[in-house]
Amino acid sequence: MLELIFLLPFAAGIAAFILPTVLGRVLLLATAIGHLTLGVLGWTGRLTPLFEHFFGASPEGLLILMVTSFIFTCIAIYAFSYAKESELGAERVFSGCMLFFLGTMSMVTVAEHPIVLWIAIEATTLVSAPLIYVHRSQRALEATWKYVLICSVGIALALLGSFFVTLALDMVELHEPLSFALLNSLATQLDPIWLKVGFSFIVIGFGTKMGLAPMHTWLPDAHSEAPSPASALLSGALLNCAFLGIYKAHILMVNAGLGEFSGNLLVVFGLASMVVGGIFIYKQSDYKRMLAYSSIENMGIIAVGVGVGGVGLYGAFIHLIHHSLIKSSLFLSAGNILLAFGTKRVEQVQGLIRSMPKTFVSFLAGFVGIAGLPPFGLFVSEFLIIVAAVRGHWYLSVAIFVLALVLVVAGAGRVVMGMSFNEGDAPSGTGEKFVRLAPAYVLLLASVTLCVWMPESIYTTILHSIQAIGGFHG
Repeated sequence: MLELIFLLPFAAGIAAFILPTVLGRVLLLATAIGHLTLGVLGWTGRLTPLFEHFFGASPEGLLILMVTSFIFTCIAIYAFSYAKESELGAERVFSGCMLFFLGTMSMVTVAEHPIVLWIAIEATTLVSAPLIYVHRSQRALEATWKYVLICSVGIALALLGSFFVTLALDMVELHEPLSFALLNSLATQLDPIWLKVGFSFIVIGFGTKMGLAPMHTWLPDAHSEAPSPASALLSGALLNCAFLGIYKAHILMVNAGLGEFSGNLLVVFGLASMVVGGIFIYKQSDYKRMLAYSSIENMGIIAVGVGVGGVGLYGAFIHLIHHSLIKSSLFLSAGNILLAFGTKRVEQVQGLIRSMPKTFVSFLAGFVGIAGLPPFGLFVSEFLIIVAAVRGHWYLSVAIFVLALVLVVAGAGRVVMGMSFNEGDAPSGTGEKFVRLAPAYVLLLASVTLCVWMPESIYTTILHSIQAIGGFHG
């Protein structure tokens, strides 16, 4: 039963609120392994939906599900040690909400009904908000309220957009329940005006949750104040789920012959996000906020890739995978630094190469990867998107795209180099432990591996994901 993919984390989340904290940590890890197993079964087609009008296994959904499940497993291993050493004041809440978060994101990936998708994305907001407030500081409270209010307004707009899309069905006689498959099969019969209005609201609404500028304002605060395992999950998995909602709407627009409209809109929001991310990274004094702004920039890259189409579509999905792996690794490395130095201020963290050499390697490698340099996969994805944009004569967009990339590399490089090589005091906190080092290295190794060798099943799934809107021709 495909629904087990989200029912298992929900059930485990309830248990985590009841069990002692130590058992909660064990349950978090056990559920992650069980969820990854179910994800593989779903990937191979061995799980079928019980409620087929509401849930299904689309290729783009399965791809994001597997990325989510893999990084959650690595994060759960890391959290086993982190939760104890960071002295979380509400560890049961942390474990329970992490599992609920996994469940709601999994529900997003298998949702085949527009309203079920909306419900699942809205649920991710409600269950992840307590994770931001775990440390119970004034800044965490402010970040939590900003996250809930801004994302709730955005999701409300996405619901309105979904209603507008269904209004486009008014002149069509329906013979089966509403689903994305039904909408796509009737796309050419739908009212183009309502589709354009609906897509605009969906991009603004789900784009708020995805972190697209100018609706991104919740993201730097939330990612900065949340515990590092939660930050890794917010950046590496949640943003992909919001993208999935936009992508499914874009497929409908392309099938209705309105792909130019939706593509142009995605390019505009994508470039704006890249520029905003690059500008704020350049003068950033908080290394976790720097990583958050990097997420905004990378979501913009994905939006641009989908918008320009062609080989850029393939580049966008490659970028999604590698960004999730590398950014999750960076947040886990940042968690190690925070535990050791007790601060997120860049100027107070110095000499990582001497005081934390193993964390230094993963942090610097993560920077190289997120900067789009070889041997990591973001180099390939960004190159493919630029090629697609040039082929499509998006020359001004290419110039803005490259300028934003340069800003990000310059800004992030200044922060990472200063933290790594400047002279400073030794950390007073906990040292480097294998259980907190290994997950970051595994995530980076996965990115490098996928860059030089991609399994046929992943390659085929990406092709099937973009085939619905024409794919690409090499």
